Amino acid sequence: MAPRTQMGSSRLSRGLLLLWALLGTGLCHVDTKAEGFSKVTETSPPMVSFNWTYELAEEVYANITQSCWEGFVHLMMNVTASELCEWKVISRPYSKLQACLEEWADRLHYGYPNALAEQYIFQSHHHYFHNCTLGHQVYFDPPEDVLLAMIIAPICLIPFLVTLVIWRSKDGKAQP
Repeated sequence: MAPRTQMGSSRLSRGLLLLWALLGTGLCHVDTKAEGFSKVTETSPPMVSFNWTYELAEEVYANITQSCWEGFVHLMMNVTASELCEWKVISRPYSKLQACLEEWADRLHYGYPNALAEQYIFQSHHHYFHNCTLGHQVYFDPPEDVLLAMIIAPICLIPFLVTLVIWRSKDGKAQP
């Protein structure tokens, strides 16, 4: 791993922002008053105002999804190559990845599904499950001549049945 360079103030503030996002919004209570302040001055303590932009949510979500992916890779290290296509084995790590991506998108009001989450899901399929085939028989379309016969037979049968119904109803006798 390459040695880390000294963090700049913008990198440090992004790191603190990420920490704040990970800990949740429980750090700042907007509508509460501190007891010491309310008894003396009837004012609330100073609040931290933060302008949450889409770009910032996207950056925070990108960092968090990377940790979701790393957790998935860690869980998949316990799966042998012969078990990669068994749903009973891979459902837990796969579901945890999906739940992590969805939960953080929801927490950050980023929207799910999104392009970044889809990228990680596709990456998991490409990296781990690309050699999996379906366990049951795959059905294909029939040959064209059989398909054509299956389409034309009912079409030709309809005029014959209509003619038969009209011919049988021409007796002139009233049906009870």
